[in-house]
This record gives sequence, C-alpha cells and structure tokens, in this order.
Amino acid sequence: MLDTILPLLLFAALALAVLGAMRRFALWRRGRPAPVDWLGGLMKMPRRYLVDLHHVVERDRYMSRTHVATAGGFVLAALLAVLVHGFGLHHRLLGFALLAATALMFVGALFVAKRRLDPPSRLSKGPWMRLPKSLLMFAASFFLVTLPVAGILPEHFGGWILAVILAVGVAWGVSELFFGMTWGGPMKHAFAGALHLAWHRRPERFRTPHDASAARSSGLKALDLEDTTAPLGVGKPRDFTWNQLLGFDACVQCGRCEAMCPAFAAGQPLNPKKLIQDMVVGLAGGSDKAYFGSPYPGLAVGLHSGAPDQPIVADGAGGLLEADTLWSCTTCRACVEECPMMIEHVDAIVDMRRHLTLEKGATPGKGADVLENLIATDNPGGFAPGGRLNWAADLDLPLMSEKGSAEVLFWVGDGAFDMRNQRTLRAFVKILRAAHVDFAVLGLEERDSGDLARRLGDEATFQTLARRNIATLSGYRFARIVTCDPHSFHVLKNEYGALGGRYEVMHHSTFIDELVRRGALRLGQSKAGRVTYHDPCYLGRYNGEYEAPRAVLGAIGIQVSEMQRSGFRSRCCGGGGGAPITDIPGTQRIPDMRMADIRETGAELVAVGCPQCTAMLEGVVGPRPEVKDIAELVADALIEPDAAVKRPAPAAREVAQVP
Repeated sequence: MLDTILPLLLFAALALAVLGAMRRFALWRRGRPAPVDWLGGLMKMPRRYLVDLHHVVERDRYMSRTHVATAGGFVLAALLAVLVHGFGLHHRLLGFALLAATALMFVGALFVAKRRLDPPSRLSKGPWMRLPKSLLMFAASFFLVTLPVAGILPEHFGGWILAVILAVGVAWGVSELFFGMTWGGPMKHAFAGALHLAWHRRPERFRTPHDASAARSSGLKALDLEDTTAPLGVGKPRDFTWNQLLGFDACVQCGRCEAMCPAFAAGQPLNPKKLIQDMVVGLAGGSDKAYFGSPYPGLAVGLHSGAPDQPIVADGAGGLLEADTLWSCTTCRACVEECPMMIEHVDAIVDMRRHLTLEKGATPGKGADVLENLIATDNPGGFAPGGRLNWAADLDLPLMSEKGSAEVLFWVGDGAFDMRNQRTLRAFVKILRAAHVDFAVLGLEERDSGDLARRLGDEATFQTLARRNIATLSGYRFARIVTCDPHSFHVLKNEYGALGGRYEVMHHSTFIDELVRRGALRLGQSKAGRVTYHDPCYLGRYNGEYEAPRAVLGAIGIQVSEMQRSGFRSRCCGGGGGAPITDIPGTQRIPDMRMADIRETGAELVAVGCPQCTAMLEGVVGPRPEVKDIAELVADALIEPDAAVKRPAPAAREVAQVP
C-alpha cells in the first residue's frame, strides 16, 4: 500500500512545489530589472550558504548546530526520499543513508522544538510554532517507512492501519516542507533564501576562495538621475528591483535585526523585521494582519495594507508603512550585520526615503531646512562658507591651492563649524605636525561630503556636492585622504567611486596607528583613568575598522574596558542617517541608552572617533563620563620636542596623481 501511496504523495508535492516556484518567480519579477549572474550565482550558492551565511548563523552556537542538523538532514533526506520512495530504488545502502539523514533531521528538529517551548520575544509566533511538529513528523514518518528498505523490518509490517497512519504523517511533513517552501509558510525562507544568496543585490559581500576576509559592500547604490524612465526612489513595492523583492521574501523572521535595532529599543516606530515583512505583504498584496511578531512600537498590527502598484506610504490613512517608520532609522547597519539571510534593510529604507524627499518633498523635522542649507552654503548648518577655516586662524595650515601636492590631504569636514569638534581637529593637526607629515587642507574649496543629503534621500544634492568635490580634488596631487569623520570617510571611500572619484581614504585613528607603528610619534602614558571605547557605526560595521582605535589607545597606556555591546555589535549613538534632524519621538533617547552601556563599565572617560558620536554622547544630561576623541587623547600624550630628542621624519611616500 505504501509503495503506491508514497510515490504519489512525493511527486504531487514536487509538482505543486514547482508550480509554487513559478508563482513566486512571477511575484519577484514584478520588480524592476536588475542584472545578475544567473548561472554563476547558482554555482556559488552552496559556498555562500556554507561559508558566508553560516559565518553569521554561527554567532548563535545553539541555532547554528540546530540549523546544520535540521537543514542538512532535510536536504539529504528529501533527495534520498525521492530516489528511494519516489523512484523505488530500494537499495539497502540507500535505505541506511536515508535513515541516517532522517535521524539527523529529527535530532535537529528536537532542538527547534525546545527553542519554541519558551521562545524569545524577538521570534515570530503564529505558523512558526507548528514548524517543529512538521519537521519532526517528516523525519519520523520517513524514518519508519524506510526501515524495511534497510532490511531492519520486514517489507510488509504493521498492516494497513499503520500504513495509513504513516501515509498521513508523510503527507503532513511533505506538505509543509515541499509545498510550503514555494506557496508560503514558515519554510518559504528556505527556497527564497537559497536564490537570494545566488542573485544577491550585493554579490561583492561574499567571500571568495582566493580571499579569506569578507568583502565589505556598504556604500549606497547611486541613482541614475539622467534616466527619466526610472523612478526617483521607491514609492511602491514594484519600484524595488526584483532581487530586492526576492531578498525580502527570504526573511526567516528570527528577529535578530529587531534585537539590535537602536530605534526599536528606543520605542520609535521602527522594527526592521516588521518592515521587511510589510514589503512581503506589498509584494503579494494584502494586509499585515497575518503578522505574528513584534509590532512597530506604538502602532497596532492589522491596520496597514498594500499591493505592488499601491503607495508604500499613503498620503492619508492606509498604506504599508507610516513615514515615521522610515525616518526613525539611524542607518547604523546593525540589522544588516546581524541578519543571517544577509538582507539589505538600509538600502530599502533609503530607497523609500528618496521617494519621499525627491518626489514629495516630505522630509520631516528640520530636514528641509538642512537640505536647503546644503544647496545654498555647502554645509548643513547654513554657516557662511568663508568661515570654514576660522577654527585654524592661528595654525597657519598649508593649503592645497598653494602647495598643489601633498602626501596627505586632511579632509576637515563640517566639524569645522562646530566649536566642540574644533578641539578634535586642532589635536589632529598637532599630531600631524609632531609626526612631520606632509599634509595640506582644501580650506575654502572644501564642501560638505554629501553624506547627510544622501541618507536623507536627497540624491540630487548629494551628487551635486560630490561632483564638485571630485572636480576640486582632480586638480591636486596627493597619496591619500585622512579625515576625523567616519561619515565623510565612508562616503569618500565607498560612494564617490561610482561618480568617478576613487581615492585611498583613511580614518584618523587608522592613520595615527600607522604613525605609531612606524615610530613617527613620541608618546607618553595617558593620565586618563578607566576608559571605554565607543565604536562608530560608519567606521566599524560599515568599514570593518575595530582594531586600530584600540591599538592607538593601547599605545598611550590605556587598557579599554569594553562594553557588552562593542565591536560589530556596538550600539549606535543615534547620530547617523539624519536621525537628530528628523527627530522622530520614542520612549527614550538612543544616546541615553548608549550612555547607560558606558556607565556599566565604570569608565571615567569614553573615547570616541566620530564628531557625531561626540555630540550625541555629550548631549546626555546629568552626571556622565567625560567624552574625548582619540586624537585629543593622543595629542595630550605627545612628548614635546624639548622633552625628548627630536627624531628624524620618516621617509615620505611617493605622491600619486589622483584622477
């Protein structure tokens, strides 16, 4: 009896899965075209799954091992089940292999069930609660029906009643795992996730066999403003590229992004997991009433709906999202860093912001004023451009317009207009001169890097600023750009290239570390007490620099007392992505939460490497540790020439012509 029923169940499920796959492809292809390496991506998918994806999954050892056992066992069991029970290849070795695969899957499913007994709040419930039962049923039923194939039990055992029971079990497991992968349900992430890895929006994020280090791809994609047929940003789900829609469909609803999101923790109306699920609703059409995870803080589930051709943010009631959800994001990239499916949440958010800013002029808070300032004065504060060098009136800084070339171009940034950040800039100049570095500044020729305009969605203003800066830089010769601002560092290093500006760019902490390593600085020991270090998002998660700042602090005798959330899991200060400008209210402030992290270490001083972080942390009211930039701490520890024998300057690097 089973010999007749099993092939019918298997091939019916496979046929329905193929139909479902075609349907899902049709849903994804509603998005805009995007070039992908079709065959090459599929060939690279196994390595991306086994290496890159599990590099992230491995951070949770429990779930990593559970996933290896459950997913690995299922893939092997499914293939063998088709051969053994579908095509009737009743070979004893194949039978034992299928028994081993189902046993492995069963053990993994037991751990899935254990996690679901008292699931963390970040995990979605609803249909996900039945998944462990379906996994166990699939593994157990195929294990039992395979025992005769392996010769452990007689070929016909238990009678027709047991055969019916086992057939029901097989049907249950096969329906959830085969049929559910493509028609919807908890297993949908397996099918969409595999293809998402193959045709990822950022294939450069994946490691290669020749490069053991993970490549970083964190720069926003440029809009082609000359293409009048393309939308300015994303106003409706269909405006996303098709592989972005595929990426949304790959979400496993694990909630790791939710747990790391500073805006969600602050009670602002953003939950990255819910946002991705809302995009899935918009992909297929419908409402969010079937969502069983944490809602946006302060917003009830079931009130929003959408469709591929309907606005994501409606002018009145309805729509998939509230505009405040998009403006709550600090673009810290913590969600992207934690996502085991490697989904690009920040790209999607900025794409939708572009529509609101460029098409609707709907930038909230002081956003419109700031963008007007950038257009009129080339800086977000609206300060007179002629005052850009006032902070250095007594420093006699060398100008590129006078020198024409230098080893280092010091990119000052808009901290030049901020009295607090001017202390950092002056400290760094002191370090450059102590190390006898050949440097120069652009002075009044420097404009805002455009980072803020781009994060607020004003791609046109960003590209205008960027092209003007690129034109200025093309007139001079230098080997590298060094800046104290991680936001300028990131945009110059990773986003100007698409517009023709390719430079070697360094953050000042990395450059100081280089100076220390080659003996260009004479340093004493810092008199600071207990010190912790706050990792800037745009230096750490965006660009992978965690060690240099700590090495510099170690060089002046500071042993960093690490916060629980540090390194790639550092909590955002709340200053990125234009968040202080859009100023979406929550139940608490993000910098207050970060200062609480700092206080837990017992630190008397927090070292920083970003003017935004300095401003946000110093804005915390009440007693708090002192905030100092790394450059200030190093400048304070310099041994003056009259206190030590003056060392000869290191050999200057050959100055390169920058295109």
